[in-house]
Amino acid sequence: MKRGIRVMVADDETNLRELIVRELGRRGLEAEGVGDGEAALARLREDPYDVVVLDMKMPKKEGIEVLRELQEFPEHPQVIVMTGFQEVATAVEAMKLGAYDYLTKPTKIEELEILVRKAAEKGQLLRDNVALRAHAPGAGPYGGIVTRSAKMHEVLRMVERVAPTESSVLLLGESGTGKELVARAIHERSARAERPFVPIHCGALPREVLESELFGHEKGAFTGAVNAKPGLIELADGGTLLLDEIGDMEPDSQVKLLRVLETGAFFRVGGTRPRRVDIRLVAATNRDLAAAMKSGQFREDLFYRINTITVTLPPLRDRREDVGLLAQHFLETNAAYGVKHLSAPALAALEAYAWPGNVRELLHVIERGVILSKGDEITPSDLPPDVAGAATGVAASRAGSSSAPSLEAMERQHIIATLRQVGGHRGKAAALLGIDPKTLYRKILGYQIMPPELS
Repeated sequence: MKRGIRVMVADDETNLRELIVRELGRRGLEAEGVGDGEAALARLREDPYDVVVLDMKMPKKEGIEVLRELQEFPEHPQVIVMTGFQEVATAVEAMKLGAYDYLTKPTKIEELEILVRKAAEKGQLLRDNVALRAHAPGAGPYGGIVTRSAKMHEVLRMVERVAPTESSVLLLGESGTGKELVARAIHERSARAERPFVPIHCGALPREVLESELFGHEKGAFTGAVNAKPGLIELADGGTLLLDEIGDMEPDSQVKLLRVLETGAFFRVGGTRPRRVDIRLVAATNRDLAAAMKSGQFREDLFYRINTITVTLPPLRDRREDVGLLAQHFLETNAAYGVKHLSAPALAALEAYAWPGNVRELLHVIERGVILSKGDEITPSDLPPDVAGAATGVAASRAGSSSAPSLEAMERQHIIATLRQVGGHRGKAAALLGIDPKTLYRKILGYQIMPPELS
């Protein structure tokens, strides 16, 4: 359920304060009241509010002082000040200090409700802008899902069915198959489409850094935390959070994530007050989570919490009819380097290749071909050697061999060729292959690739 607008009413007139709290509550707002300025600041330090309705004349600390101190808060609510008719000058000063608007007493509840909702909307827009700057839409390798594959059309039909719901979605598939693109499609077809889509790669960060990125941190929480910082979960409030490669998340972080999913509340690193969020979770992984559960690397309770709907993406080698279509799409998106087209032999090589790095690897190969080709045609000589030789290898095996090499053998040879190209540097090889370094390491172990083979 979407989180309601939280309002604090700070006014020392008990009857008026209770009336406003009651009437705003009847109109669907979560309103609470305090009777003086010090109590207002104390409450605001403990709990987040979207809007404060602030009386200018209060005991212990006047409203204008409360407003001044709020400017020191790393994140402060929108403020609507209430003042007497003869104190308009004070209201003008409050506006200069950042108040959203002011009302003179006696206040009409209908007018106050409209202002509160508009102020809360402004606050949310400001938070959304932070999220958009951190993770701008369109960050994926291309802007749309391009396919003629029957298997991918099954995926798209599933997206259309699950997108309008609030259910968690688990995306399964090899690295480079387009899991983030599908997650974005789910978000854009949901009721949350106007709110942020925030992705984070769980396997790319150490546990401490991941938790700071996810949950945010308070000032002084650790060395280097010179300012408070909202986490990605906060930035995704009202929208969709994609946890990519969730299978690589450390068990301690899994516990904290599960708590957020079950309660909608969390603490920033170094924080003492809970924060509430309304997010939809989409998780993605290329790991076998069932095996990870058996080995104790992934929590069963978290698995069942994120596994409401499962969508499995096919690897590119199982949708070969899309290779030429995607290649043409990538040629068009790389037209800034020049308008190029594929020669027939180059296209044949692309279609014959096994694509262990999937769509991401195809994108990188096309980018390379566009940059290296001297004319307006990309030929096999502009492709990586293992890709260029794929068509020749397939043709030779059909002509003179009783059995073609297996996909595993082709993938093993491709990994060896890439590692040789970068002098055995696994990080650089993973980047060229378009896969995570941990995935490459597992494949090196699985294929028993030894150092002598790389020289």
